Amino acid sequence: MFFQDESHLLWGDICGYVWGKTSERIEVPVMNERQRQTYYGAVNLHSQECFVKAYDKGNSESTKAFLQYLSGEFPKSRIAMIWDGASYHRSQEIKDYLAEVNHGLTESDWKVTCIRFAPNDPTQNPIEDIWLQAKRFIRELYHLCKTFSGVRPQFNTIRKE
Repeated sequence: MFFQDESHLLWGDICGYVWGKTSERIEVPVMNERQRQTYYGAVNLHSQECFVKAYDKGNSESTKAFLQYLSGEFPKSRIAMIWDGASYHRSQEIKDYLAEVNHGLTESDWKVTCIRFAPNDPTQNPIEDIWLQAKRFIRELYHLCKTFSGVRPQFNTIRKE
């Protein structure tokens, strides 16, 4: 059983804090940052091991690839994926993939089962804590992260064991 979610790391995310006098308005320029990395992550409820893979974006194609990756990591196990209601989790491509993977099996024997959380409640998902820990780690070490290519390897080192 896995708890799954995506995290979108944007260049500029590491500068997330602003200090100033409470009596003065602080203006923060917002830029359209084009450097980004999407991570898919899942926490194994049984072992507490965290699996993270980088993809170009959060979409049906990446979601299917992540499901295939986890299936490859656990080829003899059935997988229950608990995740949010992102549109690409509910897409026709994912429905088709699940139908193909589970073809001919009764529901109790499905190789991959996907279960949605209640809407708008990220507190239900333990992977959210891991994403927060990873981003906090990067923010605290922002002085070592001068470029986006320097940030990405730091984010990849975060694992929950």
